[in-house]
Amino acid sequence: MKNSSPRPHPHNPGSPWTVAAGAALAIVTAGAFSTLAGLLVGPLHEDLGWSRASVGLGSLVNMVVYGASAPFAAALMDRLGMRRVAVGALCLVGAGAGLATTMTAPWQFVLYWGVLVGLGTGATATTFAATVTERWFVARRGLVTGLLTAASVVGQFVFLPVLSWVIDAYSWRAAAAALALAAAGALPVVWAAVRDPRKGPALREDAARRALRTLARAARTGPFWLLAGTFAVCGASTNGVMWTHFAPAAHDHGMPVTVAASLLSLIGIFNVAGTVASGWLTDRADPRRLLAVYYALRGLTLLALPLLLTSAVDAPLVAFTVVFGLLDVATVPPTIALCRAHYGADAPVVFGWVSAAHQVGAGAVAFAGGMARDAFGSYDPVWVGAGALCAGAALLALTLRRPQGQRVTPPAPATPRRSRALPASPPRCR
Repeated sequence: MKNSSPRPHPHNPGSPWTVAAGAALAIVTAGAFSTLAGLLVGPLHEDLGWSRASVGLGSLVNMVVYGASAPFAAALMDRLGMRRVAVGALCLVGAGAGLATTMTAPWQFVLYWGVLVGLGTGATATTFAATVTERWFVARRGLVTGLLTAASVVGQFVFLPVLSWVIDAYSWRAAAAALALAAAGALPVVWAAVRDPRKGPALREDAARRALRTLARAARTGPFWLLAGTFAVCGASTNGVMWTHFAPAAHDHGMPVTVAASLLSLIGIFNVAGTVASGWLTDRADPRRLLAVYYALRGLTLLALPLLLTSAVDAPLVAFTVVFGLLDVATVPPTIALCRAHYGADAPVVFGWVSAAHQVGAGAVAFAGGMARDAFGSYDPVWVGAGALCAGAALLALTLRRPQGQRVTPPAPATPRRSRALPASPPRCR
């Protein structure tokens, strides 16, 4: 029987699954940083006297920098390699978290958490997952994309209750220090495991120039704006509201923050199942229709949330967390598949720009949510607004066209292989 695993390259020992495991560790570690900001809203308000809007500004900068760095990180991986970029990103998030322990003014939160952590997490997010999948896998790309995307959620729900307990038992500074140590611990493992498919000449084109050229080409096409628009709504309705404002909103209803954090962890657990299942479905179904269903159902759950929040955890609230968890990150595999179908070898960079839209949407709603709470004393308008945005995204997803002469999800070969180095310009869709 023919061996289905690719042979290790003499300059690059290991296997695609080893690389995927190392990438998953980097993604898990970076994922933990995305949840701490939501837990810091109350402590920073009480300890340092900062307004919720000022904390929301730091979250806004974090999310925008996160999104803006993604396409440049994808292009930089072509020039320097995935390992160097991933390790550098972990150094940035560790430095940002360590410096955050010394904060005394809101501008420091914007700089340390907004800029440094935003840069690091942006380089080790879904764009990194898309690059690893594109370079190391052909068969089961949707499934592998789902697994690596789920890794960021694992980082969220594994660390979230621990960080909540650390903040409650010690302080928010101790939680930030714990994340800095986690990033430092992941560094040697990621350095040893993450490799590029084969040793070859690096692309000569400057990474920033390639990212901007790719954006200029993609921006002249309709699918790019539709994908960016739907993914902006994805960010607004997940990171923007749930991961930033759910814990303080639940606390407004009398629920302890540690209990709210546990509910977010439950969402994270079902994120994994939903994202992996979505990756499996993306290999078999039309990604456009999957996106429409995901956004429509997500909108309905958000509209129901104001009616479900109470001081206690009951069956309807648990049902909400399960359903929302299944839908939360399920949009990523079909969005990546559509980027690949429309933009070929430039898909990771294009997806980086689409991810930037995701973070702009997330940051805008994170900031608006803090302002709404300060102005109206309630988060209810934010939940309703996010639900309405999801309804619009469902309609936009259905308007996406198929690439001319190509199926949206091309049939995958039976076995994985190592992909060639990405060319500087995208091939035409076949």
